[in-house]
Amino acid sequence: MIKFLLNNNIVSTLLPAGTLLLDFVRYHQHLHGTKIGCREGDCGACTVLVGSLNTQGQVVYRSATSCLMPIGNAQGKHIVTVEGTNIQGLNFIQQAFSNEGASQCGFCTPGFMVSLAGFCLQANEEPTYEQGIDAVNGNICRCTGYKSIERAIGTIANKLTTRQQESAVDFAVNNQILPEYFKRIPDKLMALQTELSVVPNNPASPMSIVGGGTDLYVQKHDSMTERNDLYFAQRESHLSEIAQVNDLCFLGSGTTVTDIAESPIFKAHFEEWQAVIKLVSSTPIRNMATLAGNFINASPIGDFSILFLALDAQLQFASMGNTQARQLPLRKLYKGYKQLDKQPDEYVERIFFQLPDAQTKVNFEKVCKRTHLDIASVNTAICLHLHSDGTIAKAGLSAGGVAPVPAFLPKTSAYMEGKVPSRQLLNEVCALAQTEIAPIGDVRGSVAYKRLLLDQLIEAHFIKLFPKL
Repeated sequence: MIKFLLNNNIVSTLLPAGTLLLDFVRYHQHLHGTKIGCREGDCGACTVLVGSLNTQGQVVYRSATSCLMPIGNAQGKHIVTVEGTNIQGLNFIQQAFSNEGASQCGFCTPGFMVSLAGFCLQANEEPTYEQGIDAVNGNICRCTGYKSIERAIGTIANKLTTRQQESAVDFAVNNQILPEYFKRIPDKLMALQTELSVVPNNPASPMSIVGGGTDLYVQKHDSMTERNDLYFAQRESHLSEIAQVNDLCFLGSGTTVTDIAESPIFKAHFEEWQAVIKLVSSTPIRNMATLAGNFINASPIGDFSILFLALDAQLQFASMGNTQARQLPLRKLYKGYKQLDKQPDEYVERIFFQLPDAQTKVNFEKVCKRTHLDIASVNTAICLHLHSDGTIAKAGLSAGGVAPVPAFLPKTSAYMEGKVPSRQLLNEVCALAQTEIAPIGDVRGSVAYKRLLLDQLIEAHFIKLFPKL
């Protein structure tokens, strides 16, 4: 049985764990404010908030696209639909939209309301207008125009600047942003977690390991929604941990992109980390998508697959009923298009890699048809470990969109070792990289275009990492 808090009520269901949350709230709970749009996580019409208890007993809210979220991932959490944000009369967010004329047909409006409610619940930081804009980067409006929406967000952000010592929830309730019941949610979730602690999350013979489901449900919607034999990585706390041990970083397979984005470890070891994160999907998808899912999905243009190939990440596999773990370099995972060095009963338990030090330079580049929130035409990452004299001790160069798999370029990487970065080396690296790729022409570009892009992006690596050249 799946059990969770939906707005202010405990709900339970015997529906298959693979049932999508969108269908559950609309067809079984008759909450029709959550809209059906693209069913691919692109439009934001189905946005909900997902509240989870952290180790301090606080509820952390993140937006999610319910069209890609199985109800199995809602177990023990607080799910908030647009109906759950209502108070007597218009709440502050709704009033701001009304005042600015920021809604016409209204189809997209519930998603904006929910995303901005999540923005208002940000804890431990002072919210800004820019963060408000980023909170709705997964919400598309086709008829109103964004300037009025931006003005409404400015009004909301200005209101939040008056918050002083109050918690985010207390401020939201006291200022008519959210209903009063939000103050009681931590106690309700604690009681629910205690009740559910005896419910296992490991069926005897699981057929699918589900992380965020953000691509799984796009590709296999019809076959997944009837499944009850699923193992949910995000329901296991140890699979969502990020830890540093000496110079190694360990990540559980349920770690989301947002977990990585907010990690103090990553912020301390990667320059311009937030700029990299903004190139990866939208906020709701980043809140759901897992690192291991990105690897195992094996998309030839998976952003994090490309980055962690350059970092020489290592995978630790586990299997149901087998305590013997297996370790495999990510660079050896991909055998062909959607073909992996992985047994059917294995799943990624954790990932680890060596953190960059002062002598290590890392860069990620991506080109797509839109600047943000789009799939790459070509993406590439580089990791260079330098000797004190400036020569390259170890190199890793990877590229996506240029092969049937996320591609590590071993010959080009090895060629850089022992050499000093220079324009000549850049030219030689570009020429050698061209011999290791085999792009195909598709909707994201011709073969010639993708080859040209890789040249330009490798040059971008050198410009970013060695600006004096």
